[in-house]
Amino acid sequence: MEKTLRFNSLTEFHTFCNLPKPEHPLISLIDYSKVSYPMDDSELRWIQNFYSIGLKRNVNAKFNYGQQPYDFDSGVLTFISPLQFLKLEINPQAQVEPTGWLLLIHPDFLWNTPLAKKIKSYDFFRYAVNEALFLSDKEEKAIVDILLKIEQEYQANIDKFSQELIIAQIDLLLIYSRRFYERQFITRKKSNHELLVLFEEVLSGYFESGKLLESGIPTVTAIAEQLNISPNYLGSLLRIYTQQNTQQHIQNKLMDYAKECLSTTNLSISEIAYELGFEHPQSFSKLFKQKTNQTPLEFRQSFN
Repeated sequence: MEKTLRFNSLTEFHTFCNLPKPEHPLISLIDYSKVSYPMDDSELRWIQNFYSIGLKRNVNAKFNYGQQPYDFDSGVLTFISPLQFLKLEINPQAQVEPTGWLLLIHPDFLWNTPLAKKIKSYDFFRYAVNEALFLSDKEEKAIVDILLKIEQEYQANIDKFSQELIIAQIDLLLIYSRRFYERQFITRKKSNHELLVLFEEVLSGYFESGKLLESGIPTVTAIAEQLNISPNYLGSLLRIYTQQNTQQHIQNKLMDYAKECLSTTNLSISEIAYELGFEHPQSFSKLFKQKTNQTPLEFRQSFN
């Protein structure tokens, strides 16, 4: 089995990539054309203890982030948070020179700032690489301009304003990234619509197959795995198009089946609860009341 490397510091990562020591120990902007991975390994696996935001083109490697591969033939923006697993399959035969930028941010740099907590709220740090952000030329320029401002600031003489200014630029970078992701959800409307249709089919198939009684209520992760996307990407997609998250969709589908059972069968409330995957009938009744403003019994009596 291939060894999994671990990079605890930016300096360790720079050394691994045959780069000079970082100018700042906690933040670094790397010119990706200067990155040189060890050529004696065709596959690299690592876990890093820092954030990285990568804008890459023509990378001579296939990345596996989570379970999904992605070839960086065109420019995309990707986000990796600390302790996430990353695998690279290097292609030594590739003729095109890789270009782009890689911003590394150690969590200690964000310590005691509002961004330390805020950065964890951005879902795109938990998207897979095949869900990366594709930028237009104009968007790419906006991102690169911010990256270069960050580099310019940490290369200058450090004073009491340096960290605050860099933090502000990182914050701006993340806000733009969120805007561009929402634009991508809209501009890729056809493929996203197909994904939403498939989501409904997978969800309906689960309910109709009798798996509720066998396996219980489906988890968000289980549904996302069948769609071959990350749970967070699915949640973001649903919120953009339906204003509801994945869990709400699962619960709504569950209530549809509950209503069908209550109106078309003579099963008791407890029997219906168990059929729908609830361990306790009280949990079913509570959710039904929350979603419909009626108890299951009140709903059933309305048909008599």
